[in-house]
Amino acid sequence: MLHLSRLTSLALTIALVIGAPLAFAAEPASSTSAATTKAPLPLDELRTFAEVMDRIKAAYVEPVDDKTLLENAIKGMLSNLDPHSAYLGPEDFAELQESTSGEFGGLGIEVGSEDGFIKVVSPIDDTPASKAGIQAGDFIVKINGQPTRGQSLTEAVDRMRGKIGEKITLTLVRDGGTPFDVTLARATIQVKSVKAQLLESGYGYIRITQFQVKTGEEVSQALAKLRKENGKKLSGIVLDLRNNPGGVLQSAVEVVDHFITKGLIVYTKGRIANSELRFSATGKDESEAVPMVVLINGGSASASEIVAGALQDQKRAVVMGTTSFGKGSVQTVLPLNNDRALKITTALYFTPNGRSIQAQGIVPDIEVRRAKITNEQDSEYFKEADLQGHLGNGNGGADKPSGSGGKAKPMPQDDDYQLAQALSLLKGLSITRGR
Repeated sequence: MLHLSRLTSLALTIALVIGAPLAFAAEPASSTSAATTKAPLPLDELRTFAEVMDRIKAAYVEPVDDKTLLENAIKGMLSNLDPHSAYLGPEDFAELQESTSGEFGGLGIEVGSEDGFIKVVSPIDDTPASKAGIQAGDFIVKINGQPTRGQSLTEAVDRMRGKIGEKITLTLVRDGGTPFDVTLARATIQVKSVKAQLLESGYGYIRITQFQVKTGEEVSQALAKLRKENGKKLSGIVLDLRNNPGGVLQSAVEVVDHFITKGLIVYTKGRIANSELRFSATGKDESEAVPMVVLINGGSASASEIVAGALQDQKRAVVMGTTSFGKGSVQTVLPLNNDRALKITTALYFTPNGRSIQAQGIVPDIEVRRAKITNEQDSEYFKEADLQGHLGNGNGGADKPSGSGGKAKPMPQDDDYQLAQALSLLKGLSITRGR
């Protein structure tokens, strides 16, 4: 199964992962290239390996058993391949298998490593981290007062783990500023992958926080909900993928399938034969081809980039925001004995036009950076309808004197500049296309 990292030691270590199905992962080693399977073993290096083990066992300050040395060697073998390949022990493997359920324990952040520091890739909505104001791009420089510089992701994650309800203090640096502390309590994270609402009459908003097994189904339900609430065909849709770290590849394909009628969605290329996969639309477009804007930013990764890239290449949506994260690799979970597994990078994925976005990201059609919206108080002007003895409207309808507008209900676009710009673009498209 294709998996998204979760907020546990595993989740934080393997943030932004797209894996391949376990069925695919379980293919025998004979499916690899003949050159690899027939290559002779490097006997000199194996002798060196055995000699190093013997020297450590004989001379290290404390006794070390063979099992520990071998597991550490395996971990080192995987960790030096790329940032997303890893050796999964029984606990980590079990957590990975459960990660698509949408419920797990932790703080609600996805992290990576940069320049020896732990960096927040994205906070997950409605979690202790997001409620505490932690933002994508923040550096975690201390955990409970202890520096994180030079630590591996696994070590840092182990220090952030703990019992539900226990408090933890993270020292953060934002935009090169002065370090500040954030204290939050660990909690059970229940992530809702899809949220939907009308921004105003005719214009729907769908936010996907991460791609879980049922995300495609939830998007279908969201579209039906928006149509019902609007009472007629929508005039436009904003699909918000900002700070979405990715997840289940099949769900990303299903989401795109809800918005296009035909064409390629994504394909993958790797060394082994069954890593060559192609996914195309099935013709079940549920969006009624209404104008569409996709919002992305630097926290949009992996499966999010598949969706944005497919809709962009198929000319189905205008992509707006800032350049995405740039994770274009596929990880396969290879089960081993004793409830262990390897998570190893086996392929790159490509958008319909053949673009690999690995280490480059999806560049938006219209760049819109974050900005703070400050609403100024409108002056209350004296209007024609306030004048005594004014004429009525010849077409009928009630007069509109000053102060008759009332106070509008707060909406997400009121303090979200990028979303407000997306809505404005949709309105323009709706007008030019004659609704």
